[in-house]
Amino acid sequence: MNAASYRDTQLLIDGQWRESSTGKTLDVINPATGAPIGKVAHASIADLDLALASAEKGFKEWRRIPANQRAITMRKAASLLRERASEIATLLTLEQGKPFAEARGEVLAGADIIEWFADEGRRIYGRIVPSRNLAAQQLVYKEPIGPVAAFTPWNFPINQIVRKLGGALASGCSFLVKAPEETPASPAALLQTFVDAGVPAGTVGLVFGDPAEISKYLIPHPIIRKVTFTGSTAVGKQLAALAGAHMKRVTMELGGHAPVIVAEDADVMLAVKASAGAKFRNAGQVCISPTRFLVHNSIRAEFVKAMVAQAEGLKVGDGLSETTTLGPLANSRRVQAMVKVLDDARKSGAKVETGGEKIGTAGNFFAPTILNDVPTTADVFNNEPFGPIAAIRGFDTMEEALAEANRLQYGLAGYAFTTSIKYSHMISQQLEVGMLYINQPATPTPEMPFGGIKDSGYGSEGGPEAIDGYVVTKAVSIMSS
Repeated sequence: MNAASYRDTQLLIDGQWRESSTGKTLDVINPATGAPIGKVAHASIADLDLALASAEKGFKEWRRIPANQRAITMRKAASLLRERASEIATLLTLEQGKPFAEARGEVLAGADIIEWFADEGRRIYGRIVPSRNLAAQQLVYKEPIGPVAAFTPWNFPINQIVRKLGGALASGCSFLVKAPEETPASPAALLQTFVDAGVPAGTVGLVFGDPAEISKYLIPHPIIRKVTFTGSTAVGKQLAALAGAHMKRVTMELGGHAPVIVAEDADVMLAVKASAGAKFRNAGQVCISPTRFLVHNSIRAEFVKAMVAQAEGLKVGDGLSETTTLGPLANSRRVQAMVKVLDDARKSGAKVETGGEKIGTAGNFFAPTILNDVPTTADVFNNEPFGPIAAIRGFDTMEEALAEANRLQYGLAGYAFTTSIKYSHMISQQLEVGMLYINQPATPTPEMPFGGIKDSGYGSEGGPEAIDGYVVTKAVSIMSS
């Protein structure tokens, strides 16, 4: 498949693909070339009304299907996703830019997530509570909360949907997602697997359009009972406030600025290889990407030299090229953001060890960048860069490193490298994050919790905790007559 075979994307409403009622579309741009490759339908309010009515109908049908049968259907969708992995990954790379191998890995990981949630849905247990009156029986039910409105970003068009979709469908909820307009075809292909697997019409729905208009319409709507969002902290706070005004339950997976603590006793090459691989994955456009590197001064020179070698060894290019290991940024806005970050870093006194510039005139390519001696006042050490920039500064004591790591209001992911049990326990207990990875890159498997604290959100999109966000508890007491 190539850009010539990229297909336009429609809205999924009531189990059918359809154009917008107004006929309006938006261009989809290939970030490797800057050229349009297709169009995506732009939903109107009339389309949203149809999607909402369909989600309500789908919920009434899907919730009454036994959990075991729901699991079978979800597993069938996962199987179809695996069969179509290469085709969907090509679409993903064309519209998002990441190397094909990363895109295919994302699709296959999505199938794993769906299967895990399918089985977890069989384990949504209530309980019997001993009654104080022997003539009464006390029961606790766990029931699906209702139709879900989901809002997902462009950096992981498959992964960020399946984490929400899996929990919703496993619990018996219907699912309406506003997916990203920049990357519409891969989410459409994902939802097609559920249509083909046989979910009732309306159980899954997909819309695109104006993000602010859609969120302001869906979130307060009485049909929607649950809101889940992945994106920036600023937008997440706005949507959480809107949901709160209408007493809607929310799950928020928001921005991060992950600290990496490299202790003086760390295996430096392990730290470099694990960190560099995680840092430059998806061109750094990852919410749990390592971004603030705090390296003990005794090993900092060695660490920086090795990180530079890793960065300079990357092959930047079109994600469909077999030799590419770092694709373009997803859109021109990210290139402009990187230029701004680097300008500020230079003015702040940081040293650019390698990279630091846009590559070429076509597409959104930016050189993998290593910054050293970065002051804490620099923008890159205070705001998530969301790009291929690793910012490094030194420390002398673990207390100093932890204080700097916890200084910001972000608390999504964190990393540490040490051979000391003492340091491992100290970091585990004191680092303020929702996810911590020691002596390894991130391993966000579906059975583990996935979410942050502080301004990085609340709720989980992994582990049994993810199911909790899609069920409500009902207390029932039955007195024998």
